[in-house]
Amino acid sequence: MVRLNRIYTRTGDAGETGLVDGSRASKADPRFAAIGDVDEANSAIGVALRAIANDEARAMLGRVQNELFDLGADLATPSGMAGALRIQPDQIDRLEREIDAMNEALEPLRSFILPGGAGGSAELHLARAVVRRAERATVAAASSFSPEALRYLNRLSDHLFVLARWLAREQGGDILWEPGATRGG
Repeated sequence: MVRLNRIYTRTGDAGETGLVDGSRASKADPRFAAIGDVDEANSAIGVALRAIANDEARAMLGRVQNELFDLGADLATPSGMAGALRIQPDQIDRLEREIDAMNEALEPLRSFILPGGAGGSAELHLARAVVRRAERATVAAASSFSPEALRYLNRLSDHLFVLARWLAREQGGDILWEPGATRGG
């Protein structure tokens, strides 16, 4: 169990922060961009949860939020550290099973989808975009991360997309892109 007695430590005032093994690194290190983007994705999911009433969706997102903390720990742990908390293949497998189950209830896509919608759909599209950024940042810093970390982020963005569609079906369906719809004459 994590125990935080003080929130501020002053140890980062010079532009460095600590990794899980106790070593220090610059806050400008690409690793911390990835960690920050994962944190932002988790926060975006928290915002989406405020708009979601569906209990099944809330349970899925609750698991994802916990796993994003696991992922942050994974990213903050140097490679080769024994006993490290790492994203596991079964977590990715579960995301895939959930995607498949939600997809069964959806119509095939006929166009690209505009990010929007009620009931948490718009918020999930925003969270999906943040997860994609976290994925890019993780790729940029990927020299010391487990391959499961990247796979998890890739699958999570798919999961959030399908979940946004799954929730939108209760609110009238997807908002489809209409190519060239606003062009004049």
